[in-house]
Amino acid sequence: MQDLDKVQINFDSNGLWVLNIALAVVMFGVALGITFEDFKTLLKQPKLVLIGVLCQFVLLPLVTFLLVILIKPQPSIALGMFMVAACPGGNISNFMTHLSKGNTALSVSLTAFATFLAVFMTPFNFHFYSDLYQPTAQILKEVQLNSFELIKLVVLILGIPLVLGMTFRYKLPDLASRFSKVLKPISILVFAAIVVIAFSKNMDVFNNYIHHVLAIGISHNFIALLLGFLIAKLFRLSFKNQKTMAIETGIQNSGLGLLLIFTFFNGLGGMAILAAFWGIWHIISGLLLALFWSKKK
Repeated sequence: MQDLDKVQINFDSNGLWVLNIALAVVMFGVALGITFEDFKTLLKQPKLVLIGVLCQFVLLPLVTFLLVILIKPQPSIALGMFMVAACPGGNISNFMTHLSKGNTALSVSLTAFATFLAVFMTPFNFHFYSDLYQPTAQILKEVQLNSFELIKLVVLILGIPLVLGMTFRYKLPDLASRFSKVLKPISILVFAAIVVIAFSKNMDVFNNYIHHVLAIGISHNFIALLLGFLIAKLFRLSFKNQKTMAIETGIQNSGLGLLLIFTFFNGLGGMAILAAFWGIWHIISGLLLALFWSKKK
């Protein structure tokens, strides 16, 4: 088997800065659609909050760890799995929930709450499980990962845009609504374009190694979607909320994962390719699932 642990995806420092800005703008655009009422709504439904947090920040990283122990992928791929599982829900989960006839209001509220929690939980979960698994712990020692720097970057990329966007929405709701309609699709397209450009310069690497992560990425995403659905079913939530929990758990912010991988691991092969493939695949699987559910009565 070719050693992905020694392969790197090249991404220059200027591109990395643009990637940082693009992701911050994406999060600001997402935050423009979030109100302080969304948090109040969740606090009135503590059961839904606990289930959402349980699925996304407790069970998904734990199940990912057990999956890694079971299948024993190359260490850099395992690190990519830990990174994706540690990230909060993706910003397209609200659209997919709406398409699936799920609880869109709950989806928006959980996205807001998960983004806030991710400032602390993403660095913690990634470092905890990566350090717990010996092959990935060895890579962490080699790169000398600085936990404080990791937390600082997540705060800059997630926390600050979230607070600024919500404050802007609170102060100027009409203007924020208009900005959100324009900014969100544009920022997502810009971010996607930057990622495509980054991998276009490394297309030979991507083509040579993608087969190593295909089955793992698809299985990992399927397990995440199923996990959210089954846990919601176990707690006897409505079918509408079961769909919402499945999508919120299975659609991860792999863009944030890629940024952290390029920043702290110099585009480590298995990590970068796994996170990039997840970013593509979860859109396909999420849309297919949402379309299937939209047809069901």
